[in-house]
Amino acid sequence: MSELLIAVALMLLLALLLGAILGYASVRFRVKADPLVDKIDAILPQTQCGQCSHPGCRPYAEALAAGNDDINKCPPGGEDGIRKLAELLGVEFKPFGEGAPQPKAKAVALIDEATCIGCTLCIQACPVDAILGAAKQMHTVIASECTGCELCLAPCPVDCIRMIPPGSELTNWQWRYPTIPIKSIASGAKP
Repeated sequence: MSELLIAVALMLLLALLLGAILGYASVRFRVKADPLVDKIDAILPQTQCGQCSHPGCRPYAEALAAGNDDINKCPPGGEDGIRKLAELLGVEFKPFGEGAPQPKAKAVALIDEATCIGCTLCIQACPVDAILGAAKQMHTVIASECTGCELCLAPCPVDCIRMIPPGSELTNWQWRYPTIPIKSIASGAKP
């Protein structure tokens, strides 16, 4: 019984020692991130689509913080994103260039299950792992995870993927008909 207690005490002591070493190392060797990069990255849409010519949103944020790229290269962010970036960086608003990718309406990938051959090329191309499936099996898209980057379209050998507008839900529903503004008439005023 005493051998068991000695072994448990030894393991506990070793765990505490290694935990202390890891705690010290995490404080001592911490990589200090640029807070401006974090703020820029928070504005970007996190689609990881690569349309800005960077492999993801974080590298684009780093390029913007360093002043190596323009603020108008993110189509998923739209003009609203450009305005927020211009305000944060203290530069003038720049609309999208004519040769640059233009913003598109929000869309979600849909895989035609009847024609999918299960090649997994779309799974490999998806930067956010929104496509689910296995080799030689049908694939499907997790709509809540899909960012609409369209990177899965090109590698599909049978063109079974298409982009569709996301479905209407209570949180994103909008009135499609023209609205009539209501004007208040001040009391005592004649129309």
